[in-house]
Amino acid sequence: MTELTVGDERVVAFLDRFGRRLLALGRRYPELASLGFFLRRAETERQLSRLDGMRRPRGVVFHVPPANVDTVFVYSWALSALAGNTNVVRISPRAGAAARAILDVWHELEEPVIARTQQMITYDRDDELTAELSAAADLRVLWGGDDSVTALRKFPLAPHARDLTFPDRSSFAIVSVAGWQRASARERRAAVEAFFTDAYWFDQAACSSPRGVFWVGDGDPSAEFRALLVSVAREKGHVTDSAMAVQKRVSTYGAAADGRVEKIVFDSAAVTSLESPDIVRDWLGVGVFTHSRVSSLAELVPKVRRKDQTVTHFGFGYEELAEFAASAGVDRIVPFGSALRFSPVWDGYDLLAEFTKLITVTV
Repeated sequence: MTELTVGDERVVAFLDRFGRRLLALGRRYPELASLGFFLRRAETERQLSRLDGMRRPRGVVFHVPPANVDTVFVYSWALSALAGNTNVVRISPRAGAAARAILDVWHELEEPVIARTQQMITYDRDDELTAELSAAADLRVLWGGDDSVTALRKFPLAPHARDLTFPDRSSFAIVSVAGWQRASARERRAAVEAFFTDAYWFDQAACSSPRGVFWVGDGDPSAEFRALLVSVAREKGHVTDSAMAVQKRVSTYGAAADGRVEKIVFDSAAVTSLESPDIVRDWLGVGVFTHSRVSSLAELVPKVRRKDQTVTHFGFGYEELAEFAASAGVDRIVPFGSALRFSPVWDGYDLLAEFTKLITVTV
């Protein structure tokens, strides 16, 4: 039994305070600004209003978030806490500076009920501890690569418990050639700036970060897009260190040797462009993008794979995108600049609903 309830006012108030503190760090860590906004009272109450039926917390939730996206653990934990659960979040020792800043704020905010029911812990690989935490959980939330998720699922859960898994995913962008040509120079640059945010935050390693662009329609404006991306990366001060430069050379030449790439262009230290009939879904390094061409969204549908998650778009209307979504089966279709914006519906799961259980009463 948890001492919290679904939508517990004490949790809502704590999240609001927590979010406001994170907003203040947004200048140093831009990703924390989005997180802080998500935790505000108005937003959490809006999420709670979506729940239907009689609900109660699931109980104890054990979260194992990825190391390469510093903010995911807060979104996952916050929604579960909002659902009234007792939570244990295992944070990787390899987590970055933004994660450490989040934990610093966490420790500064003293709230007895939060301290009793919510735990953020860090430990290196420890099978005994992972097994103990798994056995105690009513729900286990696993984020990461396929191999990591598979390895963690080997630790038994209680018979009534289950896993909520978020394994390897890939994402790509689509641009309407006609829409690009209709756009003004200012709109095109704004689109590329938004694409830069989608791709370069989290070193293009987030599941929703685009790794390629499909140009849809007649014509090929990709050269202008690439030139703008080089300019934006320079303006934003993106720096590619020597190790990453070597990584990109090795991985792109390897993709070419495997026959997956027809042409490689090193546009700048920050931008590498590949040409291929299909995007390369592997992470090849920060700033490596496949450019592919299709005549229509209908032609793109057969190229979509089960692991494709987010499609970012520019230049399309709603009807075109809705028709594509119905056929393609991806989880999210969002505008440029929104790839990394967390949603309570993620990978097809309504997380707040998943973190609660429905109760039925019949008379």
